[in-house]
Amino acid sequence: MADEQVSARVDSWIWSVRLTRTRSAASDACRGGHVRVNGVRVKPAHAVRVGDEIRLRHEGRERIVVVSRIITKRVGAPVAAECYVDKSPPPPPREETVTVAVRARGAGRPTKRERRDLERLLGRPGAEGRGRRPE
Repeated sequence: MADEQVSARVDSWIWSVRLTRTRSAASDACRGGHVRVNGVRVKPAHAVRVGDEIRLRHEGRERIVVVSRIITKRVGAPVAAECYVDKSPPPPPREETVTVAVRARGAGRPTKRERRDLERLLGRPGAEGRGRRPE
């Protein structure tokens, strides 16, 4: 392409290649110090060029990407993936979800039966009913 861009704003580029869901989230990440270009914390208007290394801490993990193409418009995921080389460490394995006891808001205190059921669910000692026959 003859009209290939040389640089772009870092917040716009991060949003365009789908590293964040919204441009405002990308700007907030820059302002919060979660974006580094070549090891230096940057503001949202910092210019990125081909070959720059961008480190983004977002959603509990760090993404490390090297810019291979400059774009400013949001594109589809397959095209966006061609605009950078991903050098991020693999995401941590998903842990099994822990069962959480949830009560309806305003339901008041649990009854004895509900409390015993909750303790049994959480595996706490003494969950068996005292004086209650096993089922």
